[in-house]
Amino acid sequence: MRLKLGPTVLGCISALTLCTVAVSQAAVAPASDPIVFKAPPSNLVAVNFGGSPFKGPDGTVYLQDSCADQTHSTCGTIDKVKGSQQEALYQSFREGPQSYELQVAPGQYALTLFFAERWGVENRRFSVWVGGKERLTDFNIPKARDGLTEAALARTLPVDTADGSIALEFRAAPDMPLISAFRLEPVQSQTLGTLRWADEFDGTALDSRFWSVDEWPARKVNDEDQAYVNSLENLRLEDGKLIIEAHKASGRDARYQSGRIHSSGKLDFMYGRLDVRAKLPRGQGVWPAIWLLPTHPYRYATICDARTPDWQGNANCDAWPNSGEIDLMEHVGFEPGVVHGTVHTKGYYWVEGNQRKGSIVLPNLAEDFHVYTLQWTPDRMDMLVDGLRYFTYTRDDEGWRQWPFDHSFHVIMNLAVGGMWGRAGGPIDDSIFPQRMVVDYVRIYDMNQIAE
Repeated sequence: MRLKLGPTVLGCISALTLCTVAVSQAAVAPASDPIVFKAPPSNLVAVNFGGSPFKGPDGTVYLQDSCADQTHSTCGTIDKVKGSQQEALYQSFREGPQSYELQVAPGQYALTLFFAERWGVENRRFSVWVGGKERLTDFNIPKARDGLTEAALARTLPVDTADGSIALEFRAAPDMPLISAFRLEPVQSQTLGTLRWADEFDGTALDSRFWSVDEWPARKVNDEDQAYVNSLENLRLEDGKLIIEAHKASGRDARYQSGRIHSSGKLDFMYGRLDVRAKLPRGQGVWPAIWLLPTHPYRYATICDARTPDWQGNANCDAWPNSGEIDLMEHVGFEPGVVHGTVHTKGYYWVEGNQRKGSIVLPNLAEDFHVYTLQWTPDRMDMLVDGLRYFTYTRDDEGWRQWPFDHSFHVIMNLAVGGMWGRAGGPIDDSIFPQRMVVDYVRIYDMNQIAE
């Protein structure tokens, strides 16, 4: 089916207005043709498949899919979905082969696809094609969402178009595809504002005015397999870059050694823009991260306080997750090319399976540098890669259990080996070592100078 949606239909898309898609039956063409969405001047277009018009907490307006045509794909609903601030977006879907053409201005875009699998369906496999190329192969929604069904999954794909046309297809491979919604958004402006602080790693040694080195045994947190050590083999500056490198080790207490640094008490901030330009390791078993923890972790703790020794990895202290965690970049090697952004709070964290998260698929993580960005205001967080937004979390009225992000945090960068998530895809591949995360710079900008 081909549906021509012209400017008068989609011109009402904005951050403030909801609109309903009305499709004339005269627009129906042969079933082999795609459905066409023509974007308004903003070049942002979003659709809620099988559902009503919807305005997300980030201001995005999703158009209604009336389900008038169910020739090749049929509409359905899911009663309840965990892990999203926009649950209504995931509670409806289209199931079956689907083909769309997105007409926008030439340029670079973030195409975010929203999925939630029905309860009891664990092995659905299908493929997603963009611009005639297979971008998601043998895709399984529960597998990509920590083995959970009826859990929200948002996956972003960078897309370039020179002619203003983007072909989007969902193909059976071998099972029927299922999609809840999509959002196509142009790359964001890189107006940075006033630089507050930066480390370009141009010296000969890690600057102790800004960074501290963790020296930890294996298994201290997340059941990680490596020990963190203060060694030039694992932490050093090289050619204007920070090298965090993981090696196999012969020690009795740890089979691997790696590095972890943090800025607590030296570079703490609340609100602003954080940019980290980095190149990541590859291979099964690596788990690099760029993230933030509270500088005053006991702020919202209820069963421990500052007299409690070492709250990290302490099961008898609820400083985590009560006081919050912000994961700007995590990559587990058994998912090549996938980067995750997540927030953890008392109300939403991984133990309950309802943590708020997004993910983006990036080519050549080990070969190319990418800029990982956190934009943090009193009411909202956006995570981007190279200016492409892939995750947003907003403040609501649930208090600190939902939004503990009203106090200072600090930056952490580390390269873990194995651990609960790093081993989730299988055993560590010892043949890949050594592996390194390379950081070009860390920069923080004042948020009140960032253009809206």
